[in-house]
Amino acid sequence: VDIFFVISGYLISSIIIGNLKNNNFSFLDFYIRRIKRIFPALILILAVCFIFGWFALFPIEFKQLGKHITGSAGFVANFILWDEAGYFDNTANTKPLLHMWSLGIEEQFYFFWPLILWVIFKIRINFLSSIIFLIIISFCFNIYESSFDKVSSFYSPLTRFWELLIGALLALVVINEKKYSFNKLNSSFLSVLGFLLIFIAFFIINDESAYPGILAILPVIGSFLIILAGNKAMFNRTILSNKVLVWFGLISFPLYLWHWPLISFARIVESDFPNENYRVISIIISIILSWFTYKYLEKPI
Repeated sequence: VDIFFVISGYLISSIIIGNLKNNNFSFLDFYIRRIKRIFPALILILAVCFIFGWFALFPIEFKQLGKHITGSAGFVANFILWDEAGYFDNTANTKPLLHMWSLGIEEQFYFFWPLILWVIFKIRINFLSSIIFLIIISFCFNIYESSFDKVSSFYSPLTRFWELLIGALLALVVINEKKYSFNKLNSSFLSVLGFLLIFIAFFIINDESAYPGILAILPVIGSFLIILAGNKAMFNRTILSNKVLVWFGLISFPLYLWHWPLISFARIVESDFPNENYRVISIIISIILSWFTYKYLEKPI
């Protein structure tokens, strides 16, 4: 999710800043693009969860699912889950739409971010200093909140916005890449360093960590460095540009939407966490469903 936030902040901020500088930015066009990108696959997954929940859940569970569907459609799932319990509590894996918290935070950010960038552009404040200032504010709040409340620090948009803003900072750097050009050797070093930071994060971050907190720096800065390295870097050119990984990139959004409900509903039906065989099968099914969703729903729209 941290990697996803950086990529998302980078991509969307690149579009907004580029359009502002070309004097062709439109709030209407921006939000139409977001709706067309998100809602087709999202509505499909919410509908499938609703139908399956009708047959598989007890009334009180179905009532909770209805609340989560509403929260997911309105991009406030993080607030609903925040109010209910912690992400890693005993009942977390029985919530088929648990993963929607991150989509909620992302869209909450993009509800305000275009307007903030537009104001910065219109009153001619420096983009770089403005973004750095906002990063510092959000990161400090993240450190403060993580020190005494793990649940609120995990779900709060204020503790997460700095991750998306790091992506926005990256967009600004890339747009002005002539000032920050790297040779192939330097690019490869940045890319490998970024990969190592993410790799280390996999081993030291666990469900006991106060997160995001200080530890989120590892995947966030790692993602920043990999993208900053660009297509000159050997790791980016030979591994990340592999056709299989690029294909997974194309289906990544529906894959994000599909994977958790399959595991969660199995947990509910079996009254136990799915065994390894089912988890492997669920991943394969998720990939197949994601490809169909991408090809026959997302792409045409």
